[in-house]
Amino acid sequence: MKLRTMIVMGLAIFSLGLLPAAGMADGPNYQPEGPNYHPENPNGTPKGPKSEPKGKAYGYHCRSFSKKHVKGEQGTPFSRCVKALAQADKNDDLNARKACKALKTVDNRHKAHGEKGTAFSRCIKAVNQLRREEDSTVTALSVA
Repeated sequence: MKLRTMIVMGLAIFSLGLLPAAGMADGPNYQPEGPNYHPENPNGTPKGPKSEPKGKAYGYHCRSFSKKHVKGEQGTPFSRCVKALAQADKNDDLNARKACKALKTVDNRHKAHGEKGTAFSRCIKAVNQLRREEDSTVTALSVA
């Protein structure tokens, strides 16, 4: 074969090799079938309503607690948190540590993976937040 023919054939093969790559540079233009997975809780943020509930919604403040029962313990962490908030709300002299005492167990000394703080510390935070909201509504009602 002549040199000129070999060069033309080589360029033709090379250009045919680039053609499919250039045509699919954007990727396929279709929507894959199957379920759309969008996790509701990707960063461990609490589930539940985004806005503040009206009234005494203790469950709103305890929404980050697990509702699964642990064998050997009385109630779920969620129910114990709700009870602690109710006790703290009814008795202003009761401090947050005493109200959340039920959540302070031997197994709970370390925080769970993906959680911010231990169950005990999150309960204390919820009690303090509830009391701050109570104080703000009382002052808003007394001003009006």
